[in-house]
Amino acid sequence: MAVWSERAGVQLVKQNINADPAAVVFDAIQAAMRRGGGVLIVDTAGRLHTKANLMEELKKMKRVMSREIPGAPHEVFLVLDATTGQNAIAQAKVFGEEAGVTGIILTKLDGTAKGGVVLRIADELSIPIRYIGIGEGIDDLRRFSSQEFVAALFEA
Repeated sequence: MAVWSERAGVQLVKQNINADPAAVVFDAIQAAMRRGGGVLIVDTAGRLHTKANLMEELKKMKRVMSREIPGAPHEVFLVLDATTGQNAIAQAKVFGEEAGVTGIILTKLDGTAKGGVVLRIADELSIPIRYIGIGEGIDDLRRFSSQEFVAALFEA
């Protein structure tokens, strides 16, 4: 994360490796407010939907956010790897129920993966696809286009 914050020219707020994630969120909110607000991204990478304690941490982070900023979080994105397959449905369902997912970011579309399972998720769970990742560069996160996505599914 430190490398990406440096590349993007944005401040990173972090604590020790075993710190309470909700405390990190609180510190990040305070830092953002001292600088006059703006966009705050909280990355909770590495959470498995099958780990109850990690899902409880997500809920605690949301409580801290909404206590400090009414209406927060304004967006909750679930990042799915396009190579995940059918397990992505279970992930999306649990994260949607536990974290209130408002959109999906589908990554690794620059490889051989097509990510077609995301269409089922969007349909069954009514979670819109917001962004796609098509590489590992700073400009490789793009707004989702349904027309382009469907066309790419049928390319040889």
